[in-house]
Amino acid sequence: MLVFATSDKGGTGRSVTSANVVYRRALQGSNVAYLDFDFGSPTAGTVFNVDSVARGTADGGLHSYLRGDVPEPQRLDVWTESERESLRRRPDGAGQLVLFPGDIDGGEFAITNDVVRRCVQLLLRIEEEFDIGLLDLSAGRSYATDAVLAATALPELRHIRARWLVFHRWTRQHIIAAEGLVNGANGIIELGVQRGHDRQELSDSIRFVRTAVVDPNSEQLAGLRAEQVAWLRDTNQALQRLASDRRIGRITRIGSVPLDPVLQWREQLITDWDTTIRQIANRATVDAFELIAKRLDDDSAWVGL
Repeated sequence: MLVFATSDKGGTGRSVTSANVVYRRALQGSNVAYLDFDFGSPTAGTVFNVDSVARGTADGGLHSYLRGDVPEPQRLDVWTESERESLRRRPDGAGQLVLFPGDIDGGEFAITNDVVRRCVQLLLRIEEEFDIGLLDLSAGRSYATDAVLAATALPELRHIRARWLVFHRWTRQHIIAAEGLVNGANGIIELGVQRGHDRQELSDSIRFVRTAVVDPNSEQLAGLRAEQVAWLRDTNQALQRLASDRRIGRITRIGSVPLDPVLQWREQLITDWDTTIRQIANRATVDAFELIAKRLDDDSAWVGL
């Protein structure tokens, strides 16, 4: 199965959340690949603590492959390449966790027929080798989004399950922008239809993920004044109404990730070491990642709307 991760804007937590989701899915036993299609900022290596590709690779990454400069993109086994001690050993029962980095200092580039053809070939190999391949796309209406919409509309890929995760922060601005990215003019659905997708099928394959969500009833807010808590509750209810009105409410949401200091200050994978031994991250955050990871191929979470 292919999963395309995108967001309305940068800074939504799309990359760090996506990386944690595939990490949790690997711990659940699946073979997973993470492809850094964030052409303008290929820095996924930092999340996985693969320091050799912190800003991308110089050894033929996804940019070079899609442009036809190398026959195969570089791939790295996170379990052996990560500099982080708690990630250096593949746990018993875990599946593969493979990173396909972009090129160092890579940038956006126009999509040609040759680029689309190479994208199709790559996605066919990912689908054959891995249980889940997640492509972290550039934010907004990007060339990366156009490339995968064009590729997945072709007959070679129409038999493959493809799903979209649209990340947005839990703010008024981000809710409005996320809805526009999907449903607006030149949004994912309109662009997909132009590329040859069925409108209803594409719409059914899209779900939203809320990030950095503050729970007004959380014990962590015990130090706030009563007036602040009341304001947070009112604001949260207003955001829920706005999301519902914009068609990105509960029935189109596949997950919600709470605000977590580790994710805010150090974008990284959250391991069990971080929650049980060091106790620097919240278990609720890990639970959110695990739930999204399980729902990726749970058909009941993707019934037609």
